[in-house]
Order: sequence, then C-alpha cells, then structure tokens
Amino acid sequence: MGDFQGKLFVFSAPSGSGKTTIVRHLLQQERLNLSFSISATSRAPRGEEKDGIDYYFISLKEFKSKIKNEEFLEWEEVYRDNFYGTLKTEVERIWSQKKHVIFDIDVAGGLRIKKKFPNQTLAVFVKPPSVDELKIRLKKRKTESEEKINMRIAKASVELATAPQFDKIIKNYDLETALAEAEELVKNFIHSGNSS
Repeated sequence: MGDFQGKLFVFSAPSGSGKTTIVRHLLQQERLNLSFSISATSRAPRGEEKDGIDYYFISLKEFKSKIKNEEFLEWEEVYRDNFYGTLKTEVERIWSQKKHVIFDIDVAGGLRIKKKFPNQTLAVFVKPPSVDELKIRLKKRKTESEEKINMRIAKASVELATAPQFDKIIKNYDLETALAEAEELVKNFIHSGNSS
C-alpha cells in the first residue's frame, strides 16, 4: 500500500433501498474526492453492465482461485455459485489516486470491510421505508423474476436485522433528505481525524 491511506465508506442495504442512487450522488460531489470500488463477481453481466465499470466479471473458476490466493478483502457466495467480492488491488488502485473509497456492497461484505479497517471505515446502512416498499421497488425494476424478487425480500429481512451493527443508519423515506444526510456524514468523516 502507498503512503496515502484514505477513508473507506461502506454503503450497505437490502436490494432496492436506494443505496446505489445515494452512492452515485456522492460520487458526483467532487469536493468529497471519492472513487467507486468496483466489485468482482462470478455472475454474467446483466443488461447494459460493462466489465471494469459496473463489475469485474470473472469466471467462477478464476474467482475461486483468487479466494484461494487471498486476493480479496472480502467475498461472499450470495447465491449458489454466484460470488461477489472486493479485490485488495481495488482499494490500492483508488488510494494510489489519493482518493477515498466508496463501496456499494451487501451487508455481510460491508461489515467485513469495517472489521479489516475499523478506524478508517464509516459503515452506513440504508434503510428502506418498509419491506413492502422494497417489494414494490424491486418489481418496478422489471429485471428479475418473481422468484428472484422473493429471494431478495427474504434476504432483506435478515439484512435489516444487522442495521444496528453499522456506524450510521440513513432512513431512505425521502430521497432528497437521504442524499443530504449521506453527504453530511461523508464530509464529517473525511474531516474527522479518525472515526468515532
């Protein structure tokens, strides 16, 4: 690792909570000096997704060999043979640009990063208004089958229970408010000597 060690911002939430929207907004705030940590996944690209922008798409075999070689900061088998993870080289790449790292990552992965860098990480949980609202949002996306949506909803209930393990919780009932709150949290954490 270089001499610049930036802060790490973990945004985790059940699918459909709006965390991606919040993360995209934060990335547009130049004064925050953030760069997005691109996750690796063993799944195939969906829709318009591009390798090296949305994810690093790698084969299942390659993913497993990287796990074996301890190349990941964190990884998880989210669904059967469907792996996601954060490569160590990704954080190094961003720090070498003298930027802070922002993650849009699932709950388990987010908490693992917090454990690895306890003082440099601000872990934020984005809470949806309700599980019912989540279901509506996921259906609106029209990207997944009913069965997949139900799997995500079941997972969401489990994930919501982990919210208290995060440093901060943003309730995304109103997007504008949530965005302003997220910006404030990130700005304050960057300017704090270390995390509280």
